[in-house]
Amino acid sequence: MLLQNSDFYIGNVKIERTAALAPMASVADRAYRAVCKEFGAAYMVSEMISAKGLCYSDRKTEELCMVHESERPYALQLFGSEPEFMGRAVKKLMAYKPDIIDINMGCPVTKIVSGKSGSALMKDPELAYDIIRSAVLNSDVPVTVKIRSGWDENTVNAVPFAQMAEEAGASAVTVHGRTKNQMYGGKADWDIIGQVKKAVSIPVIGNGDVTSAGDAVKMYGDTNCDLVMTGRGSFGRPWIFRQTEHYIKTGVILPEPPLKERLEIMLRQTELAVRFKGERTAMAESRMKCAFYLKGIPNAAALRNECSKLSSLTELRELIKRILY
Repeated sequence: MLLQNSDFYIGNVKIERTAALAPMASVADRAYRAVCKEFGAAYMVSEMISAKGLCYSDRKTEELCMVHESERPYALQLFGSEPEFMGRAVKKLMAYKPDIIDINMGCPVTKIVSGKSGSALMKDPELAYDIIRSAVLNSDVPVTVKIRSGWDENTVNAVPFAQMAEEAGASAVTVHGRTKNQMYGGKADWDIIGQVKKAVSIPVIGNGDVTSAGDAVKMYGDTNCDLVMTGRGSFGRPWIFRQTEHYIKTGVILPEPPLKERLEIMLRQTELAVRFKGERTAMAESRMKCAFYLKGIPNAAALRNECSKLSSLTELRELIKRILY
C-alpha cells in the first residue's frame, strides 16, 4: 500500500509519512522513545511539560525538556491555561532546540482538566486562541496543537477549533478521535479527523485506535491525514513502527517478532531507563511496561504478576531466562 507522498512538512520540518509516537505521560519517556525510534518512529513528542512549572524552573519539569539528537524530528509538548506563562515557557524551551513546539489541548485526565488545561480548553476557544498566539509569537520553530474531537458527544467541535488554531498561527493540528468524556474508551471517530483535514490547510495528524500497520494504512485512506500517530497501540510493541513503514512501502505486513527478540527489546528498554533514571526509579516505572511485552505468551498472567514485583535488572534478566529456558 504505497502512499502518494512519502513525506510532508510541519513548517520547515520534514517528516516521513509512516507513523509517529504519541505523547504519553509516564509511558513515552526517553527510554521508550529511543526504542521506538530504533524501529522507525517518524516523529516524536515529549511527555507533557507544565508551562508554569517550567517558568518557575521546576527541576523535574526541566528534565522532561532534554532532546537527544537521535530522536529528531522532535517536539516538546507544553500544557497550561495562561497565555503569559505559555509564551514565557516557549521562550525557555528554545534553549533546548526542539524542532517543534506542541501544545496539549486534548488531555482528558482530571488533574490536567481541573487546572483548565488540556481538553478543558476545547470549551474555551477564545482562551485557546490567546494561548496558541502567545506560543507562536515567542517561538523560533513551528507550533502545533493536539486536540480531541470535543468535550462530549454533544459538543464535537474539532473542526471549528482546528480552524481557530490555524488562524492563531498553528502549523499543524493533531486530532484524537475521541471526546474528553470518552477518555480512552469506546471507539475513536476517524470521520472527525477527515472533516478537520478538509477544513484546514495546515497538516493534520490522526490519532486513535491505531494498533497495527493495517490500522495505520486504513486511517490514511479513510481520513487523508498527513501523518498517523499511535500511542497505546505501541505498548510493548515498538516494532509497530517498523511494520507500518514496511507495509506502506511494500504492501507486506511483517510478522510479529519471535519471543526471544521481544524479550531482548523489553530488556533494552529497561536498561536504557536505568541508565537515564537510576535503577530504583526505572525499575518501579518499568513494572507495567515490561508486563505489556508479555501479553499473549503462555502463562502471561503469572508472569505479569512477577513483573509487578521487579526491583532490579538482575531480577528482570532472571525472569527472561526462566521464560526462554
